[in-house]
Amino acid sequence: MTTDDPNDYDDLGDALREGRALRPSRRYRFLFALGDMNFRALDVSDPVPLGRQILESANLDPRSGYSLFGILPSGDFDDVSLNEPFDLRARGAERFVAFLTDRTYKFTLNDDQLAWGKPLLSGAVLYKLAKPGEDEAVFLEVAGGEDRLIEPAELVDLNEPGIERFVTAPKPPSEIEIIVNARPRIVHGRLVTFEQIVQLAFPGTPEANAVFSMTYRKAASKPHAGELGAGGIVDVKKGTIFNVTKTVQS
Repeated sequence: MTTDDPNDYDDLGDALREGRALRPSRRYRFLFALGDMNFRALDVSDPVPLGRQILESANLDPRSGYSLFGILPSGDFDDVSLNEPFDLRARGAERFVAFLTDRTYKFTLNDDQLAWGKPLLSGAVLYKLAKPGEDEAVFLEVAGGEDRLIEPAELVDLNEPGIERFVTAPKPPSEIEIIVNARPRIVHGRLVTFEQIVQLAFPGTPEANAVFSMTYRKAASKPHAGELGAGGIVDVKKGTIFNVTKTVQS
């Protein structure tokens, strides 16, 4: 269930990013996905809901055998019991994912074949399994392309065709030069957001009625070119090109 009046709810993600407690509100908003990474906003009336209440807010029947997890800021999965309270104010989980499956998902890590019981695998789990050195990171092998850096807080969808292959390798440079509206810009880390690129293209606080559109090409992620919308993320490399346009609506 959701409500469109912003005065009727407090957004859990906003509260976490701002480092504040949840405000007394009629509804508390969080992000929810069912078996994948397609998160949608939902809300509950209780800041300490039962796991079954979270499922019911997504119109799911808790009696159907769902497993529910809160995704912590570290990327770890925190098991949410259906009959025990989960404190949204204290646990730091903005996103929740439910699974209805009894299958396992295979992947390889440094040539060792492993199995995972959920279709989503967090970077935090991969780093715990791989135990990379201080100057190393975990990468997803990309056939015919550049291996993609996995961040600890990232989620990898194991439902993709084929078996995902992960390796440890030296960390890439922390500073990467990209091109934004024909000007070179430096970003720190390979994962950049739509909002970061907007700030590089049009620094400062945008007008309330400003609308931004964005295209990119020569990215490390697949597809290597396309459009990016609000909340989107792109894996960049040296020379990735962004074009950002701003339209001020009257």
